[in-house]
Amino acid sequence: MSKKEVYEQKAEALLLPIIEANNFELVDVEYVKEGSNWYLRAYIDKEGGISVDDCEVVSRAFSDKLDEEDFIDDAYIMEVSSPGLGRPLKKEKDYKRSMGKELEIRTYRAINREKEFYGILKSYDENSVTIENEDGEQTFQKSDIALIRLAFDF
Repeated sequence: MSKKEVYEQKAEALLLPIIEANNFELVDVEYVKEGSNWYLRAYIDKEGGISVDDCEVVSRAFSDKLDEEDFIDDAYIMEVSSPGLGRPLKKEKDYKRSMGKELEIRTYRAINREKEFYGILKSYDENSVTIENEDGEQTFQKSDIALIRLAFDF
């Protein structure tokens, strides 16, 4: 397991009791380098959406836990936020929640000269995602998908 994966798993284990105590959902944890800085990010959600105050509650408790455990060697910036409207589908629960809703899928390589697809999520499994649009049903291998998220119209 990579250092990144170890840090993300340990951070998730510290976060879960905090999240559950506040009746929130832990959407994702990521440890990423952007420019010269490392970031440890936690994305949280709840029915009706997350507020700044919700993020602050989790951030304070999480920061205390991180200081106690001190398992990350690098200097980093810790952030707690909402996953936002354009949040990607990553976990089983994300797909389950999105059944019957319109998705946007972007692929790494063009399929029939297209890289962007929209359609209603019809089914999914460990390896594939099937949507329905005006062309009928289309199935994509998850390994071919660069981005998959709920589509939103403005």
